Amino acid sequence: MKTLLSASDKQEVLARLSKVRGDSSRRWGKMSAHQMICHLSDGYRLYMGVIRAVPPGFPYPSRLLKWGALWIPVRWPRGFKTLGEVDAFQSGTRPTEFEGDARELRDLIERFTRRPRDFAWPGHPYLGRMSDRDWMRLGYLHADHHLRQFGV
Repeated sequence: MKTLLSASDKQEVLARLSKVRGDSSRRWGKMSAHQMICHLSDGYRLYMGVIRAVPPGFPYPSRLLKWGALWIPVRWPRGFKTLGEVDAFQSGTRPTEFEGDARELRDLIERFTRRPRDFAWPGHPYLGRMSDRDWMRLGYLHADHHLRQFGV
């Protein structure tokens, strides 16, 4: 199971990110490549507690959802509604300059994976309390999902 705890898995994500261009075509969804870069950045900000999101009130117990989302070895479904705070079409960060936004995403991944941490893990709006291992798995899976969206 890939995770950002692994240096090689982290380097894989960073190498794949370097292949995304502002004009990269999506395979599904509505976001542009630039919006996706900003969305991933917002995801890492959420994971580190830099931004907060209102829990959406999901009908499944968070432990069950967390286990399924993180540890069942299947690809995430397309079209899952995201939180408004990280949604490119709602309150998410608006793209400015592609290279600068991509550099910021790489910096956020570095901070997210740095040891020792300079932040405390918040609760996840959907998944509740999470371990370091859970957060690193989520960090990998979210990036992988959107990188596959753009064919990298």
